[in-house]
Amino acid sequence: MRSLLFLFLFISLFSCKQTPKKHLNYTNGNAFGTTFSVQFIAPEKIDFSTSYDSIVTVINTSMSTYQRDSDISKINSGDTTIVVDNHFKKVFQASKKIYKQTDGVFDPTIGVLVNAWDFGPEGKIIALDSLKIDSLLVSVGLDKVSLQNDKIVKQYPNTFIDFNALAKGYAVDVFAEFLETKNIENYLVEIGGEIRGKGSNLIKEKPWRIGVEDPNFDDTQSYSKVITLQEGAMATSGSYRKFKIDENGNRYAHIIDTHTGYPHKSNLLSISVLAKSCMEADAYATAFMSMGLQKTKQFLTTHPELKVYAIFENQSKELEQISFNDF
Repeated sequence: MRSLLFLFLFISLFSCKQTPKKHLNYTNGNAFGTTFSVQFIAPEKIDFSTSYDSIVTVINTSMSTYQRDSDISKINSGDTTIVVDNHFKKVFQASKKIYKQTDGVFDPTIGVLVNAWDFGPEGKIIALDSLKIDSLLVSVGLDKVSLQNDKIVKQYPNTFIDFNALAKGYAVDVFAEFLETKNIENYLVEIGGEIRGKGSNLIKEKPWRIGVEDPNFDDTQSYSKVITLQEGAMATSGSYRKFKIDENGNRYAHIIDTHTGYPHKSNLLSISVLAKSCMEADAYATAFMSMGLQKTKQFLTTHPELKVYAIFENQSKELEQISFNDF
């Protein structure tokens, strides 16, 4: 009789046990010249807005080329006394790694040529003198920049460092890592279209779903491919909104070829990269846009950890899609 009573009480207590509450916390705002959104699952409503603002401030103070008093702006202007922080060091070291892997295709020092090209109000190419391009190329090359005793040392004073090709992705990682320090196991962070996610949307009992934007030249938005993101990051680079047209009607991506100093002509319209970190996904997406489809395909045969989805224009001016490494 005692056994039956104990079993009854155990079953009653177990059946009365309440399922832990789940709350979807959502925050959005402006950062790094674009917008951001953060959503995560927690037992209660939590507001991390102040922490997000602090992260943005710290990263901008370190690496924003739009702030004259940032560390990177001071370094670019010739200040050799700046001691860089850990954020700067992590991005610099990642840049060095990808610069070497891509044989210099990814190069944060190309900014001096990006700034030199005049896009004009109608987006037409205004040709630079070849001698001018050659003179600017002298100071281009991340191999001419080093980190010594927490200070940046430049071989050429005119070398201009710009981390915009991966700093946004890095910021996504910092946001995500902050959430993980708060024991958040299910989240989705997005800054300007670059995304990192973990777990799932427990409220809807579905994985986080993200769309790959179609390359629409009329500024409309549509998504023909939607994927789930349970662990990792995705970044997309595209030429369909930022491009130039020469006098012959040829379209050039808003990416400068680091070897020639000229805008890159390509039929590749959009490329999305899945990687472990958003910083790497962001950087590789930029590099692949400059490489073009064939070189990217070749590169990915030795980098199976990177999953890629590309949208390009074929010879008939029709859009085609291709996936690599099981994107």
